[in-house]
Amino acid sequence: MKKNRVVVAMSGGVDSSVCAYLLKERGYEVIGMTMQIWQDAPEETRLKEGGCCSIGAVYDARRVADKIGVSYYVINLKEIFKEKVIKNFIEEYLKGRTPNPCIACNRHLKFDVLLKKALEIDAFYIATGHYGKIEYDDSTGRYLLKKSVDASKDQSYALYNLTQFQLEHTILPLGYYTKHQIRKIAEQAGLSVAKKPDSQEICFVDTNYREFLKQKVPEKITPGPFVDKYGNILGTHNGIPFYTIGQRRGLGISAGKPLYVIDINAERNTVLLGEERDLFTKEFIAERINWIAIDKLKSEMQVSAKIRYNFAEQPAKIQPYGTDKVKVIFSEPQKAVTPGQAVVFYVNDKVIGGGIIEKRTDLN
Repeated sequence: MKKNRVVVAMSGGVDSSVCAYLLKERGYEVIGMTMQIWQDAPEETRLKEGGCCSIGAVYDARRVADKIGVSYYVINLKEIFKEKVIKNFIEEYLKGRTPNPCIACNRHLKFDVLLKKALEIDAFYIATGHYGKIEYDDSTGRYLLKKSVDASKDQSYALYNLTQFQLEHTILPLGYYTKHQIRKIAEQAGLSVAKKPDSQEICFVDTNYREFLKQKVPEKITPGPFVDKYGNILGTHNGIPFYTIGQRRGLGISAGKPLYVIDINAERNTVLLGEERDLFTKEFIAERINWIAIDKLKSEMQVSAKIRYNFAEQPAKIQPYGTDKVKVIFSEPQKAVTPGQAVVFYVNDKVIGGGIIEKRTDLN
């Protein structure tokens, strides 16, 4: 394996483009790769500006690779993307949970399949345009994941699934820059994507996720009752995949006071409604835990916990729960703890680990 050879995941955006440029400038042998994952989409979707991994993105990535003088390839990962990301996305919504497909894509494609492809061609590293830092801790012999210097762009939350092996073979050069600096570097390097806006949408969803689910699994979406916490039926919902914790709009219920989705029960096909105060909770269980800074949680630990990408971290303690789960106890009640979303644990700027929110402990 060549330690100076790195495969860069190029999405056609400014971040991954500057990632490739920076590594080339540092003397690495850079090989750009774009994952083609959605080639069966309508032409309008595949060509849309800013679409992650769209044909338009491939054109942009290829232009950047030509500009900076690196090899570039497109690899077809459509089937594994369909199996690991899209299928999981649909199944989670059918279970009444709210998934994060970008985290699933990072876990199964970028840092698994793409890393394996890199190793096959004797590259020691893969690199991505994520804002985060990877450092080796001599005192523990572990690779650490840390927050980016740009707090507003930090993406360590979406990378909590990385294993020690993956961290050893990954470079995240953007973690030491601000977004403004990255765009400035792109402009100075003459990269065509310097002013390209960031992609915000779910890459495989054309309109909105509800329409996507209707098209994919219409037979599995059935109306059922809205209920309150006393078991009273308040109305009829359109199907549990169409609702998420904290939702207020689009319920179609007139109750004389604002009502919110506070829980979803897929087995009973019910959506539980309550007042805003019912959305707050101090405790929940997290499953599918991945530890980074430690090998295993052996006793209670004080951390700050983040329950959504755009939520601020909050003080909490975590405790071992059963054989492979964690109980999270916030210092203050938090709003809209949502099953299916990731929770990530930090101590200062260091990611301790993370998992998937399974359930609140105060709801049956």
